[in-house]
Amino acid sequence: MKNDLLSLAPVTRRQFLAASTKVAAGAALVGALPRAGYTAENNTIKIALIGCGGRGTGAAAQALSTQGPVKLWAMADFFEHRLQSSLSVLKEQRPDQVDVPPARQFLGLDAFKKAMDTLDQGSVVVLATPPAFRSLHVEYAIAKGLHVFMEKSFAVDGPGIRRILRCGEEAKRKNLKIAGGLMTRHNFPMEEVVKKIHDGAIGDVITGWAYRVHGTVKTITRDPAASELAYQISNYSNFTWLNGSFIVDWLIHNIDVACWLKNAWPVSVQGMGGRQVHEDPDQLFDHYAAEYTFADGSRMVAQGRLIDGCWGFFGVQAHGSKGSALLGEGVDVPRLFKSLNQTSENLIWRFQGQKNDPYQTEHDLLFKAIRNDQPYNEAERCAKSNLTAIMGRMACESGQLITWDEAMSSNLELAPGLETMTKESNPPVMPDAAGRYPIAKPGQTKVI
Repeated sequence: MKNDLLSLAPVTRRQFLAASTKVAAGAALVGALPRAGYTAENNTIKIALIGCGGRGTGAAAQALSTQGPVKLWAMADFFEHRLQSSLSVLKEQRPDQVDVPPARQFLGLDAFKKAMDTLDQGSVVVLATPPAFRSLHVEYAIAKGLHVFMEKSFAVDGPGIRRILRCGEEAKRKNLKIAGGLMTRHNFPMEEVVKKIHDGAIGDVITGWAYRVHGTVKTITRDPAASELAYQISNYSNFTWLNGSFIVDWLIHNIDVACWLKNAWPVSVQGMGGRQVHEDPDQLFDHYAAEYTFADGSRMVAQGRLIDGCWGFFGVQAHGSKGSALLGEGVDVPRLFKSLNQTSENLIWRFQGQKNDPYQTEHDLLFKAIRNDQPYNEAERCAKSNLTAIMGRMACESGQLITWDEAMSSNLELAPGLETMTKESNPPVMPDAAGRYPIAKPGQTKVI
């Protein structure tokens, strides 16, 4: 009988879930004194959207769909056409909740500060720019007394991860909430299957495989009038300094799920990767394979590929001492098996409960915590999942074994001087005379 994994068609992220269920917000705490960062249930919460691409627009719409009065107040992006497109979509969807006149529309690399400066303390900022900028934006938001929704990924290198961790601690001190865009943690089917695995349904988890293998990522055609910086930002998925690599910004969800199964973080990783088919002028590796080791000796393998015409799968496989599991982002219906052979006769459980839209749920939980003055801080977990992906990229690009401690303590910045960069600046990587960009070379590239 055909293995269920091999018969699965590739699933896009936007096809992941269709149903939507919102988490109801509770009543405000009776008799409690408001603290910094507290917003009463009936008070309007203002939002600033930083990064107005498709994911940012979707995140803003989800924030506006939470329970209680919410208003989009300010917007910022590097590109005017993206800001205007996002504004048009959001006005059409929720006209009564969008109040962003030209005076609160900001462009450029410093636009995030201008947008956040229009907000009152206790407002919310939605951060959805390329990941290189995330930790800088989170730091400014926490300093301004704002709650944060930060889309994945959260940093591209060790220094960025440490900044996110510091921001998380400062947010706790200031009673500010931080939600991170690893929405699979709030997917009802995934919550249920992970609980069953933690309760011993397949025994001890020995090996996990996190997959994201599908077609290529094309570059956007260069506008002859655009600067080099604008070109790279418009193609941020193809430049390592901006997105941290495919293994960091795209495979992070299923790396996170595999670590969730173990309820642990790996201690080391070795791997390989390269650029065999992809020929566009950028920095993209088109394949990765990173083998992680946990403290108990168990393993996780993260496999990513961006090559057309190849077998595709988007999900997580887990092998335990008593069976196996099929789950993860891209797997609509998680399943458990009494054998490593995942056939129908070995099936012992499949999710049959109520599904939800985890993109919406992650915002519902954040705004519920804000309105009810409840602790809510995902910064540490998000940062550590992100670091797991980063150390995988470091191992694949260098060809070296990388430890958790080495990745965490690394002072190598992919985009040094980001704080002072302007729209007139050159990016950290530039093309050579033939239009080619520097690409990592295992055995030669230094990552620490």
